[in-house]
Amino acid sequence: MRVAFLGLGIMGRAMAANLVKAGHQVAAWNRTPGKQVPGARMASSPKDAAQDAEVVWMCVSDTAAVEQVLFGADGVFGTEGDSGQLAAGAIVVDSSTISPSATVRFAERLRARGHDYVDAPVTGSKIGAENGQLIFIVGGPEQTLARLQPLFDAMGKTVMRMGDVGKGQSAKLAMNLMIALIYEGFAEGLTLATKLGVQPEKLVELIQVSMVRSGVVDYKAPFILQGDFSPNFPLRLMHKDIHLMLDAAKELRVKLPALETVEEIYEIATEEGYADLDFAATLALLGKWAGVEVKSTSA
Repeated sequence: MRVAFLGLGIMGRAMAANLVKAGHQVAAWNRTPGKQVPGARMASSPKDAAQDAEVVWMCVSDTAAVEQVLFGADGVFGTEGDSGQLAAGAIVVDSSTISPSATVRFAERLRARGHDYVDAPVTGSKIGAENGQLIFIVGGPEQTLARLQPLFDAMGKTVMRMGDVGKGQSAKLAMNLMIALIYEGFAEGLTLATKLGVQPEKLVELIQVSMVRSGVVDYKAPFILQGDFSPNFPLRLMHKDIHLMLDAAKELRVKLPALETVEEIYEIATEEGYADLDFAATLALLGKWAGVEVKSTSA
């Protein structure tokens, strides 16, 4: 298929590369010049990338970036809403994590121009993107998803349809809320245990054989026990998602008191310079406050 891939960050670059490896014709664009995807045509703008594309696939930072990529001066549709450069019946897919309500509005604008819109945020982190093992959390018509299946197959292992457009983003926010809270509980437990004299690796061993075990702990523990906070999912992006969760809750008059507290920790972590580290770096902040270094005694 002819694909315009827009956004070559931690996830997007690997996703675009896997599309090329699977034999698809890819035109790629990134806001910051210089990134390359071997085998893809590097475009000068979203509009350039979208020339004759059957699918436009986005993976950018936030809601404003999606709107700019689609409707900005050099966007796929431009400020005048012209989509003449796209193939007839082209589909727009968004693997960014953005506002569910904005997603519905974008979809309405595209449907008026004769194009389907699918929200398909992902989970699986950097390693999953590189290995083509992402999980796509999808909102959109089943017949449209069927047309996209060869692209999903090239980039991921599972497609979970959550309902109509917007439901993929809604489910992704709910899941990231749980990830943020589960990890924060893990980090606080490790910090307290270390302060009490328990070796962090021993606490992790206990967690792994008890009901406390979780996928979040399984994935993060090997990194944090070595003091490795290199970004698989940067703290600044999880913080952005937390703001999206709180905004959605405010729109719907839902109270999220635990998340409000965690957001305060992320705010301080950002001020302390952790924004570009993995979101697991909140552990380093907790350790700093407690006066301990939380890592394996053998690290």
